[in-house]
Amino acid sequence: MTIFCSLCHRPLQAEMSCLPKRGAQVPSASKPFRSTKSASKARRDQINVELQALRSLLPISAREKERLSYLHTMALVCLQLRGAQLFPPAGSAAPAEPAPGAELLSLLPGFLLVFSANGKLVYISENVAQVLGLSVVELLAQGDTVFDLLDERTHDDVHKKLLLAQEVPGSEVTFVSEMRTSKAFRLQHGGNRAVAVRGRFMAQRCPVPSSSFSSSAATFLALCTPLARLPADGDAGSRDDLFQSTHLLDMTFADVTESVTYHLGYHREELIGQSWYNLLHPEDVNLAAAQHRAVGELLGAGAAAGTAVLRVLRRDWTWAWLRMSARRDSGGHVITCTSHCLR
Repeated sequence: MTIFCSLCHRPLQAEMSCLPKRGAQVPSASKPFRSTKSASKARRDQINVELQALRSLLPISAREKERLSYLHTMALVCLQLRGAQLFPPAGSAAPAEPAPGAELLSLLPGFLLVFSANGKLVYISENVAQVLGLSVVELLAQGDTVFDLLDERTHDDVHKKLLLAQEVPGSEVTFVSEMRTSKAFRLQHGGNRAVAVRGRFMAQRCPVPSSSFSSSAATFLALCTPLARLPADGDAGSRDDLFQSTHLLDMTFADVTESVTYHLGYHREELIGQSWYNLLHPEDVNLAAAQHRAVGELLGAGAAAGTAVLRVLRRDWTWAWLRMSARRDSGGHVITCTSHCLR
């Protein structure tokens, strides 16, 4: 009877050459082979060579390349790859510079932001440093999605708006959120910077490989414009930037301060008896309703339900950005709102 080796499934021979020699180390799940120092160093050297090659291809200055860490290098490479996939160069000629010239960027009231349908950053214009105090490289250290740049409190609202915009191509999306800034900026201005993001999804002219992005190939192009610093919760701020209004529980105006004329153009008498919802931007109705429900669920005088940033129609048919806080007063039968005008 022929006996077969359990390791190589060949007939067992006298010398048993297929078996490990006595004293040799046998790998197992609990005790795998250990890498030698020379092999580890060779791998590190190879990684360094590859990173240096990738770093040399980045469209940034030599001084910036010298300051890049491994993490920053890979973040920039991923950003460039996503941009190349979504905006491939025409023909075989060398790709043109994707970013507008510095002269054009200096004329913009803010910076340009492009991200994919799943939120992955594709392009950030270089003048972002003038708005947030962080360069593109420093900003990418925060993360590689648009949500890594925004205030966490706005994530749900922004996500819903982006989903709705994908269902209606060409529709404009606008929202306000604080964005991450440099430490020096926060020390100088007392916090992060409020930015109004306004843009729309754009369909791609060139087909994108299905493996590149799991969701739609559309990209979101936006202009991010800085606003005045958002007042902190409970901060009265400047009296020139706010007005107060009193509402019934269904948000019908019961009274409003005369300063509303300066901010919205309406006279006090025009608003009394009118519903607050008649002034809201259609895209912000759901957010306002959520705050309204939160106030309605609170019991007792002085109970507050946080703040919300909303767009309200002025008398001249333009939109005003307001940061509104609401609370129950007078035994819970009246809602008082304090609205800060964001400029």
